[in-house]
Amino acid sequence: MSRRYLVTGGAGFIGSNFIRYLFEHEPDAAITNLDALTYAGVPSTVAELDTSDRHTFVHGDIRDAKLVDEVMPGHDVVVHFAAESHVDRSIDGPSVFLETNLVGTGVLLNAAMTHAVPRFIHVSTDEVYGSIPEGFATEDAPLDPSSPYSSSKAGSDLLARSYWITYDYPVIVTRCTNNYGPYQFPEKVIPLFVTNLLEGTAVPLYGDGKNERDWLYVEDHCSALHLLVDRGEPGEIYNIGANAQLPNIELTHAILKALGKDENSIEYVEDRLGHDRRYAVDSSKIRAMGWAPRHDFERRLADTIDWYRSRQDWWGPLKQGGGAA
Repeated sequence: MSRRYLVTGGAGFIGSNFIRYLFEHEPDAAITNLDALTYAGVPSTVAELDTSDRHTFVHGDIRDAKLVDEVMPGHDVVVHFAAESHVDRSIDGPSVFLETNLVGTGVLLNAAMTHAVPRFIHVSTDEVYGSIPEGFATEDAPLDPSSPYSSSKAGSDLLARSYWITYDYPVIVTRCTNNYGPYQFPEKVIPLFVTNLLEGTAVPLYGDGKNERDWLYVEDHCSALHLLVDRGEPGEIYNIGANAQLPNIELTHAILKALGKDENSIEYVEDRLGHDRRYAVDSSKIRAMGWAPRHDFERRLADTIDWYRSRQDWWGPLKQGGGAA
C-alpha cells in the first residue's frame, strides 16, 4: 500500500533531498510539500520537484493552524524539516526562530495528533547538545544549546517528545550532524565557500578555524530518516552522524585545493558569538538497526563542488537576490 508523506520545508536543502530520495526509493509514495518559501526555500527547487506527478506543493507557513489543519488529513507520515536554521541569523534576530521552530512545531503536532497521522518524524540537530570537548554525545546527554537557533530546536525536541509522553502520540526525534551536498543554500559554509571562490572572492573563516564539525552527506541522512519511518520506535531519539569530524580550517584547505586556490583566498574574520568548538554524536543506536553512512567524505565533497560548479543557474540568483530564484 502506498504511503502519503507530508514533508515540511521541502523547498529547502535537506527536505528537497529527502523528497528526491523518496522518488527513487519508494516509487509508490505521494508527497505533499509544505513550505513557506522564506529566503532559504527555493522556488526553482520546487519547480524541479513538480516535474513528478507524485509531488504536490503547498505554499504555506507551519504557524498557520488553519492551513495546517486543512493539509494534514489523509497523510501516513509527517517528516518535519521546516525550521529557521542559520545560527548567525538567530543571533541577529531570535524572534522568528522561536516562532517557527517552537510555535510552528506545536501547530504541526496538534494537527497530526488530531488527525491521527500514524508517524511523526521531528528532524533536529546535534547543536542541541552544545559543544562536546571530547567523546561523543549519546541521545540521553544533557541539552546545552548555545545559540537562539539551537535553543529553539532543543525546545522543539522537548515539545515533540512531550506529545509521546503525555498523549502517547508516536513522535520520533532525530538529531543529525552537519549535512552537505547539492541544493544547500549558499549561506552555509561549504556552498558559501565554494560559490565565493567560483566568483573570485575570499572565504570568511571564523576565528582560528579550529572549530570541529562532523560532516554527513545529505543522502546518508535521508536514508537514515527513511529507515526510521519503517523501523523507528515511537518516543525515541536517534542521533545520526558520520564520524567524519574535521576542523573548519582543514575543510577550507580541501575546498581551496579542489578549486585551485591558495591561502590568499582566506579572510579570517572575528569569531561569532557563542561559537561552539566541537560537535560529535554517538550514532550507535541507529547503526545497530543496520544503518551506516555509505558515502566517503572526500569523494562526495568533490561531487558537491562539481555540482555547484555546474549549477550557477541555481545558486547565482540566490546570492544576488537573497533567495529569489
